[in-house]
Amino acid sequence: MNPFSAPSPLPYELPDYATIRPEHYEPAIVEGMAAHRAEVAAIAADTAAPTAENTLHALERAGQHLERAAIAFYNQIAADATPELEAIEERIAPLLAAHSDAVTMDRALHARLTALRAAADAGEAALAADEAWLLKTLLDEGRRAGVTLDDDAQARLKEINVRLAELEAEFGRKLLAGANAASVLVTDEAELDGLDASAIAGAKAAAESRGQEGWLLEMQLPTGQDVLSSLTGRDLRRRIQEASEARGAVAGEHDTRATLLETMALRAEKANLLGYEHYAAYVAEDSTAKTAGAVAEMLDRLAPPAVRNARAEAADLETALRADVGGAAELTAADWSYYAQQVRREQFSLDDALLRPYLELERTLISGVFEATKRLFGLSFVERPDLLGYHDDVRVFEVFDSPEPGAPNEGLGLFLADLFTRETKRGGAWMNNLVDQNTLLGQRPVVVNNLNIVRAPAGQPTLLGWDEVITLFHEFGHAVHGLLSAVRFPSQSGTNVPRDFVEFPSQVYEMWAWEPEILKAYAVHFETGEPLPAEWIQTLIASKSFGEGFGTTEYLGAALIDQAWHRLTPEQVPTDPADVVAFEAAALRAAGLDYPAVPPRYRSTYFNHMFGGYGAAYYSYVWSEVLDADTVKWYEENGGLTRANGDRYRRDLLGPGGSRDPLLSFRRLRGRDAEITPLLERKGLL
Repeated sequence: MNPFSAPSPLPYELPDYATIRPEHYEPAIVEGMAAHRAEVAAIAADTAAPTAENTLHALERAGQHLERAAIAFYNQIAADATPELEAIEERIAPLLAAHSDAVTMDRALHARLTALRAAADAGEAALAADEAWLLKTLLDEGRRAGVTLDDDAQARLKEINVRLAELEAEFGRKLLAGANAASVLVTDEAELDGLDASAIAGAKAAAESRGQEGWLLEMQLPTGQDVLSSLTGRDLRRRIQEASEARGAVAGEHDTRATLLETMALRAEKANLLGYEHYAAYVAEDSTAKTAGAVAEMLDRLAPPAVRNARAEAADLETALRADVGGAAELTAADWSYYAQQVRREQFSLDDALLRPYLELERTLISGVFEATKRLFGLSFVERPDLLGYHDDVRVFEVFDSPEPGAPNEGLGLFLADLFTRETKRGGAWMNNLVDQNTLLGQRPVVVNNLNIVRAPAGQPTLLGWDEVITLFHEFGHAVHGLLSAVRFPSQSGTNVPRDFVEFPSQVYEMWAWEPEILKAYAVHFETGEPLPAEWIQTLIASKSFGEGFGTTEYLGAALIDQAWHRLTPEQVPTDPADVVAFEAAALRAAGLDYPAVPPRYRSTYFNHMFGGYGAAYYSYVWSEVLDADTVKWYEENGGLTRANGDRYRRDLLGPGGSRDPLLSFRRLRGRDAEITPLLERKGLL
């Protein structure tokens, strides 16, 4: 029996990975699509007058077979891709795209939803607030999917969607293979001078895992690589930087340029078919930004002061570089992280090399990330070694909730932690839901965090850099959003909010990594047990804005590249792969961000966000950061890390998820609309 044919018998409906095999996915997804289509057809053909129960509730109950199989599959292929799974994805991606079109372009279903809207407006059908928001969402989805287009336009749109699904899967395969191929092999250990013993041992283990002699420095997803902040050898730093920036841009099996150009041309055509000026306008309409003009206005406002700050930071770094190597050496992108650490150490007597022994992974997770959640929301975590994940690296924790201080704990859901890098995992860090919380079906949440931390050899502790600590807290902020969802409908659960809102709660959660009480709990020397010195904590907090010019500039470079591609008409998209680099350079130059020492966080050819749901929406991080900075100010004004603040934040913002306008949730919390001043203060851009 296919394990996806019925809900999992495991606690919280955790997929039963002990019985799931690759060969189960495809038939379960195909059968699930057929079952879902039949359910939708029955709802659309119902002769009874449309009501919330027989239309909205019925749609939310439909498709469970498909949902179980598809969520488990896409979670696994992102975290543990194999040739067998990639072949399955190649076959099912176009089928799923066609299935989505069949549902969203179903004219009979759209007519029924429209009739329900009319009945509600006329007072003939009662809708609760979450039902009214769901109805609005479904009608908008249908319109934006092309349900009102004529037959010829719909047919072309369906062709485009199928091809885009194929291209997005193709880009992911090439990106993963290209990242593995770009990893830099070092055969002389002396070249690794500057790396700590844990990092060197991890590089040795990585080489051995691929049957290579030496030390393998594996490629992370962004342009900047963490090891560049520690390696003393300028030649090796240059090799790593060049390998990173060349990914996908060199002719051969890992070249992503043709895939990129075809995708951009098809997205532009799709937007035109649907009546939008360009794809960026299409995406913005379905976000809290609402217009591409609003996005452009914000990015244009931030870019000039960000670059100005980056150039000011570079002056200090270049002084350090010249003092180190002599002469009139010029600062390059490969040098930036290394000399930023030197200057940071000089200015604050602190750097990653000093911090790493105090940032052991297990303690940071348990006494840092989990402890902050306990103090804010009353959650506790118990590891369940009896429950298996999709890979041996995955750890499963049962989450318990004490809804009120002192109340008995209740089972809330499951949290899966998959923290280590491996050859089969795509780069970056992310959160997935395996089960969406909802009361309609009585389901409790099962969420996954994926990171790409280099594992220390057996018996040795895995030590983190500060950026990895922030990433750990950030991704857990997404997990908390899913775990603390309190909605009726699955499609409104947790992180099912607009793309430029979804990063907001995760960015807020980063603040607790800096909280002195939490820092004292997790920042403890792995050998001596000594806590991070109190003066270091103060110094760390004081250095919080160090490097903001660099960080903001590299981010804005990527965000503006994303916008530039997606503002093209079909005729404007280049057709020659050789033009990709020139287009990107021109876009950066036009935005005033053509500063070679600070390249974009992602270049077009390895910009996974543009193919992984953030196409024309990478601006979301800074848009969400406006809300984040204002919310951090709210916490500070109300006493910081307290259960009362956590409960208020949970009730007003996390719990409602996508069951209402998310900006309404923000206003409920803050008492007003967001202000940009706290963000400008944080980034030193006033």
